[in-house]
Order: sequence, then C-alpha cells, then structure tokens
Amino acid sequence: MRNYRFNRQRGRAGTRPGEFAGPAAADPRLLRERMARQLQARGISAPDVLSAVKAVPRHLFVQEALAAQAYEDTPLPIGHGQSISQPYLVALMSELLQLKPGMRVLEIGTGSGYQAAILAALGCTVFTVEHLRDLYRNASSLLRNLGFRTIYPHLGDGTLGLPDAAPFDRIIVTACGPEIPEPLVDQLDENGILLVPVGSRTRQNLKRLRKTGGRLTLEDLDPVVFVDLVGVHGR
Repeated sequence: MRNYRFNRQRGRAGTRPGEFAGPAAADPRLLRERMARQLQARGISAPDVLSAVKAVPRHLFVQEALAAQAYEDTPLPIGHGQSISQPYLVALMSELLQLKPGMRVLEIGTGSGYQAAILAALGCTVFTVEHLRDLYRNASSLLRNLGFRTIYPHLGDGTLGLPDAAPFDRIIVTACGPEIPEPLVDQLDENGILLVPVGSRTRQNLKRLRKTGGRLTLEDLDPVVFVDLVGVHGR
C-alpha cells in the first residue's frame, strides 16, 4: 500500500486539514476503519481493497457541506447532475477488476476522483477521462494536491477511450450506456478485464468482459444504478 500526503487547505476557522467541522466532527481515520469493517461484512474480502478504502480520505472528495456523510454507504451529489458512488460499489468494482500493482488502468468517468484514487492506492497507473470540464478541473487539482503521481486525468469523450495510451490491462466505466463502447474493447490488452454497467436509465447490470487468446467472454453481474455515459458510443 502506497502512502500519500493527504493535505488540504484550511477550511472554516478552527478546522485543521482533513478534519470535519461542526458537531458532526470525528476522526476520519476511525470512520474509514469502521467503513472498511462494514464493507467486509457485506462481502468485500480482498485485503488490498480494504486497505485502500482505509487509506483514501473520502471526505475530501465530496462537497464540504456533505463531509459528515462521507463515510456512510451511500452515493452523494458532486454537482452537475453527477455523484460519487457509494463506498460498497467502489470497493466491489475494484475487487472485480482483480488488480495487481503496476497495472495500467483506464477509468471512464473521473467524477470526484475518488475511484481513481482507490485504483492508484492499489498500486496502479491510472488514466482517467471526464467529459465535464468543471469536474475534470476539480478532480485534477485535488488528486495533485493529495500527492497522487500515478493518475493522469484527461478531458474528453470517454467512450472513445485513450487510443494514444492504449492498450490497458484493465478498463473501468463508472457511467451507464446502452452497450459496451467498441473503442474500449479494442483498447483492452490481452488477458485484460473491462468492467462496465450496461442498460437503460432504469434497468442496468454490471458486466465484466475478459479478453483471452483474442477471444471475448462476457459475464453478467449485479444490478446497479449509474449516471448516463455521455459520448459518441454512449447516450
């Protein structure tokens, strides 16, 4: 597990970096420990994923007014009609990717940057694409200030992937479209895994695609709910 400098500029008067303000104040480290135990009780068993959850300060990736809710197992709004996924779903998807340190991972849908931070904490080099300029700027700045040096944010249409940086060992899509974008399949390396929600706005399933010996196999996994995947090969 890598160590990062989780620093943040002072917020309201009397608040140190990384602390909650107001009556809901608590030690974020203890809250992360508690969250990891709750995730383990729900079936998350990979020790490296649980360690990453304990290491990454989720409260810094949400709006300040919602920081006291950061370690509840629920999605939270981050503006522009987008949300940070619930901790269980982030941990589950990270576990399903079967990651190893040193892997090159493409993330479609940077959002708050939290999922990218978890992937980097797992020892991966992360290329992440966001189509909303404000979210791209916010996440890029936060990840840089927190000391992540193996995350490379990009602004653009994530359904096109990043052909100049391909191939990727793993690809994770954190938004739902009607089908798996073909460019992402093409950019998946041999023995790679692509994890993507597919379906309508009201009925979605997580799918895991594997590329082995040039052949593709597809698994249907859990029902999920994600925001729209926007782009040429999305909605």
